Amino acid sequence: MANTHEGSAPAPDDPVPDNPAAGNRAGTVSTRPVALVTGASRGLGFLLARELGDRGHAVVICARSGEGLRAAREDLAGRGTEVLAVEADVADPDDVTRLMSETEDRFGRLDMLVTNAGVIQVGPAPDIRVADHVKAMDAMFWGTVHPVRAALPLLRRRRGRVLAVTSVGGKLPAPHLLPYTAAKHAAVGFAEGLRVEADALGVGVTVAVPGLMRTGSPRNALFTGRRAAEQRWFTLAASTPVLSMDAERAARRLVRAALRGRPEVVLTPAAKLGVRLHALAPGLTLRALALTARLLPAPVGSPDDAPDPTRPAPGPVPGHATGRRTGWFARLTRLDRDAARRWHEHDDEVPAE
Repeated sequence: MANTHEGSAPAPDDPVPDNPAAGNRAGTVSTRPVALVTGASRGLGFLLARELGDRGHAVVICARSGEGLRAAREDLAGRGTEVLAVEADVADPDDVTRLMSETEDRFGRLDMLVTNAGVIQVGPAPDIRVADHVKAMDAMFWGTVHPVRAALPLLRRRRGRVLAVTSVGGKLPAPHLLPYTAAKHAAVGFAEGLRVEADALGVGVTVAVPGLMRTGSPRNALFTGRRAAEQRWFTLAASTPVLSMDAERAARRLVRAALRGRPEVVLTPAAKLGVRLHALAPGLTLRALALTARLLPAPVGSPDDAPDPTRPAPGPVPGHATGRRTGWFARLTRLDRDAARRWHEHDDEVPAE
């Protein structure tokens, strides 16, 4: 773990300091607003950082991959954005403390925190390991809680904002995405609760609930069970214009909503419809989603598709390791492949286990 600076943020189990003016160690304060974006080396996180930079913010980008951060930093700097790249794991409180210290040392202020770090794991529930659930909660729940707690003292000084990127999967369950769904539900609950309490602290919170976006994420999503089949349906869904949204447009709308102080923003017509239906008729939506799940690949098991506990499912592998796709599939998923190349999914690949 890299060096940490003492005294910039509370210990994980300590209350957040009451004095919003305490602790500024920077000799100078940036004249431009500063935004910190987690999970910013690729995909939506990168595009959110780019959008904030284009709007005049200095940007701190954070991810676990140093190589991926280098490519993202060079891209942002090439557009004239002042950028600081910090390699850190937002599930680790010590890393988060160091992240906030480096932000304060460099800029002396923080105006917006964007919690975007995440991991996508695709497969049927019987083939998902407990470790997969732990990994999802670390990235998407604790990876929201730790940065928010550490950033609050800095945000209070500037009456800053939090943009909590959750998912439509945090509002209603998505088949074959159980770790993701559970962690995003937890993130939605935390972000909505934070919105209720942070207003009294002078900090705004926007809960972002995007549906499918064409970010190129299937390349680095993790697939388990019948991997190739799981990768096919997920990539097709993420590439379909009716179901998914252009990622650049999504980033613009999310940043605009946060800067305007909107409490919540739901993206894509399909996500808006799903959220409203589930709120009005949860039994109906759960039955419909259960029928949808029956159309997806069966768990690894016996010929009658019942899971066989003596035959463990293969561990998760990233989409780029599930095999090359050609022909009709390649044509139908061209938008996803183009997005993966543009938004640094190739520069920050998840390694195959």
